[in-house]
Amino acid sequence: MLTYQECLDMCGLSEDEIEAIAEHEHINPIIAAALGEYLITHNQEPRIKGIILDDIKRAEQRGDEQHAEALRAVLKHFLATHPDRNPGDS
Repeated sequence: MLTYQECLDMCGLSEDEIEAIAEHEHINPIIAAALGEYLITHNQEPRIKGIILDDIKRAEQRGDEQHAEALRAVLKHFLATHPDRNPGDS
């Protein structure tokens, strides 16, 4: 059986990025790691970016600026480590 840390190590996303997916999809973090890994391997980085942006918006709407700011840091890290891929680029 794999540990949570092993799942994180294999998925190519940070723990905070996985937690953002888990929050958005209302799933546990290990399933979020599997979903994140699937999205990364199928060139769906824009979908993950959208998930994090949705989480930020929800946090702002409920007045949780501390969580929104933490999610902005998650987004910044994600964008730095997973730039959008354009089909025409080599």
